[in-house]
Amino acid sequence: MTDPQSSAIPPNAAALNRRVWRLAGPIILANLSVPLLGAVDTAVMGHLPDPMFLGAVAVGGTIIHFIFWGLGFLRMGTAGLTAQAYGATDGAEMRAVLARAGGLGLALGIALWLVQWPALQIGLYLFEASADVEALAGTYFLVRIWSAPAVLINYAIVGWFVGVQNTRAVLLLQVVMNGLNIALDLLFVIGFGWDVAGVAAATVLAEVAALGLGAVLVRRELKRMSGRWADIDFWDRDKIKRLIAINRDIFIRTFCLMFAFAFFTARAAKLGDDTLAANAVLIQFQHFLSFGLDGFAHAAEALVGGALGARDQRTLRLAVKICGAWAALIATFYTVVYAAAGPLIIDLLTNIDNVRELAREYRWWLVISPVISVWSFTLDGIFIGATRTGAMRNGMVISLAAFLVAAVTLQPLWGNHGLWLSLMIFMVARALTLGAAYPKIEKAAVG
Repeated sequence: MTDPQSSAIPPNAAALNRRVWRLAGPIILANLSVPLLGAVDTAVMGHLPDPMFLGAVAVGGTIIHFIFWGLGFLRMGTAGLTAQAYGATDGAEMRAVLARAGGLGLALGIALWLVQWPALQIGLYLFEASADVEALAGTYFLVRIWSAPAVLINYAIVGWFVGVQNTRAVLLLQVVMNGLNIALDLLFVIGFGWDVAGVAAATVLAEVAALGLGAVLVRRELKRMSGRWADIDFWDRDKIKRLIAINRDIFIRTFCLMFAFAFFTARAAKLGDDTLAANAVLIQFQHFLSFGLDGFAHAAEALVGGALGARDQRTLRLAVKICGAWAALIATFYTVVYAAAGPLIIDLLTNIDNVRELAREYRWWLVISPVISVWSFTLDGIFIGATRTGAMRNGMVISLAAFLVAAVTLQPLWGNHGLWLSLMIFMVARALTLGAAYPKIEKAAVG
């Protein structure tokens, strides 16, 4: 039986460069399938006879995605813990991390089943849509929520595969899930006429199928590893407390991040409908940025965690430098593209003249955003791999405070320019707070 951990630490910079791309490449490709699925969802609803169907999927989807994104700590926490066990060649602990994270995902998924009705009512109250849209959005939500355990266990599986440095499995899971989702969208909505319920059911079945595929891929990966299920101590009290603490910290960090963007949108709404719409178009540029940078953040998670598990400070430093260099190069590429093709991208995203004009006026903030945001993306990956989630939590709280102070101070002075400047300050604060805590990670890697 081969033990993949024997190759967890590449022997030199050239080999580590290749490893970075083997890890980052599949994640970047997997991310590309996400907007395609969103486009198909929009297209099948947009061709129904009433716009309320499209609005219902937008409202119901936003509520469910907000909940699931808030529980994304399952992926991040699992990745860091698994990467460290991988670097330490501890096959039993890799199994234990997966079992504990999967068990937590199952428990949280069942909890969401139990609170689905009040969660839906709170979400609909916040949106204040029309009665017809709210009724259909409720249908979408109440179908989608049944995939909650599958979604959350899938988060754990994806994080586990990142930790064991097998992002090709992540790519396969994402492509199969989104491809099946698209096919079922077309069948259920166009073929069977199930409108909103059809879109939701397609996603549920695709997510459950992805869980089945994930289980098969996990079993195949485990056959290549040392250790046995009988060797694990699932109920290790200290390990469970650490898992809960890590996930708690990441949840707080994620909540602060979501609050910052929600506050950004709320402040933009005070500037008028056209400015709100222009910012909604421009924020897509920031989302597009994540498609390229996430791959290197995931690579940093795996390699930093592996180096820490192996107590190899030299490899940790080299991994940080290489992941950071590639991420900076990709960010510079985004800046060039946004500077050259920004107006074209805006025109593809909206055909409303007033919105286009405003978006072009403020687009220069998004031109500089990649080279500002790249450092927080990369450092997030480094800290997740190191499981230094307390520092991530504290840094995000400080950064959120800086953003809120900047927004309430600068927006009255400079309007929407002040609001975008505040968002850039938020990104800089995230990088500075994590950068200040980074030396402790290197010290922890000393053998």
